[in-house]
Amino acid sequence: MLRTFTFRFYPSRDQESVLSKTLFLCRDLYNAAIEERRYAHKAGRNLGYRYQQNQLPELKRRLPEYRLPHSQVLQDVLRRVERAYSNFFNRVESRRNGRRITAGFPRFKPYGRYNSITYPQAQKYSVVGGHLFVPKIGRLRVFMHRNLDGDIKTITLKRDRVGDWFVFFVCEIPDVPKKVPQTAIGIDLGLIKLVQTTDGDFEPAIKFFDESQKALKTAQKKLSRKVLGSKNREKARIRVARIHRKIQRQREDFLHKVSAKLVSKADLLVFEDLDVQNMVLNHKLAKSIVDASWGRLLRYVSYKASSAGKTVVLVDPKGTTSDCACGNTVRLSLSDRIFHCQKCGITLDRDLHGSFGTLRKVGWEAAELTPVEMRPLLASKPASLVVEAGSPQQQPWEAVTLSRS
Repeated sequence: MLRTFTFRFYPSRDQESVLSKTLFLCRDLYNAAIEERRYAHKAGRNLGYRYQQNQLPELKRRLPEYRLPHSQVLQDVLRRVERAYSNFFNRVESRRNGRRITAGFPRFKPYGRYNSITYPQAQKYSVVGGHLFVPKIGRLRVFMHRNLDGDIKTITLKRDRVGDWFVFFVCEIPDVPKKVPQTAIGIDLGLIKLVQTTDGDFEPAIKFFDESQKALKTAQKKLSRKVLGSKNREKARIRVARIHRKIQRQREDFLHKVSAKLVSKADLLVFEDLDVQNMVLNHKLAKSIVDASWGRLLRYVSYKASSAGKTVVLVDPKGTTSDCACGNTVRLSLSDRIFHCQKCGITLDRDLHGSFGTLRKVGWEAAELTPVEMRPLLASKPASLVVEAGSPQQQPWEAVTLSRS
């Protein structure tokens, strides 16, 4: 499994100057690589990563300033270009298959939008006594608030929008043996209750963006009045960036706590496979949906579950709330918060019933609705419900166990 550890580091003035210059050169190389591919495409040629990588020695001879960045950093820039085009073609193919997405052709990076450099072969880099030695930059003072696990695979140095520097260690750790699930919970995601589980527990959705919106509005007004390119405008921009960073950190802290609580509840966690991209097209709910960050919560739950040897399953959300256990379908609007089936007479909270419906999608029944002796064992489930990490069906959630049903 791959895990990322993030730490703050404080470069000296000389180191920060070298880092800023490296970012500037990497951004220029990124834009030049995209421009070269555009011209080649017009001429009827297709350029790949290998062709552009072979041009790096000649680039250094003609432009000596490109000797400043490490060779692996420059190679990683070209790999980012390759990934940008690969993702573009994948989106085009998905659009042809009927998905409502924007293809998004790779674009040039403007100033301030290229903020990280990556060393892809960092196995030999040493971290001793809170100091990290990075070639061409020197020894960086890193605040290691916890120990690294596993072997370091890559190192990324990033400057955030405020101007602070962070280092990301991607480490490879041994896989945790998968448990045979003995307990399971269904989880319903919402905007009033962020999560509702089949055991009756729930977490309210905290609107962090709304709480800081007044301060953000004031800071953005002040920013809009500053002269472009002035120092005062840069100070105002940083104030806005600090508010956004505070909102992000509040949200991430809350989601980490919720995800840890969910993973501790059961061996099998069943979520709805929500199509968030289509849901945010509803402009009345888009801000609340983005603020809830269901996708980020699912990523946190997934990697925590894989570290604990547990399983996360995504199921089709169709009918999870409206279909009763008796087979009857009840039509509900978004304003209806109570589920009542006239056929069997059951009356439940809408979100609680939705969590029951999510769990039924994988063949389980909640204890509140079905006696224990009538619940099927997970061992009788189809093998496709449990996907081992690294298998062809694995989902892109940082090498975790995740499957769709």
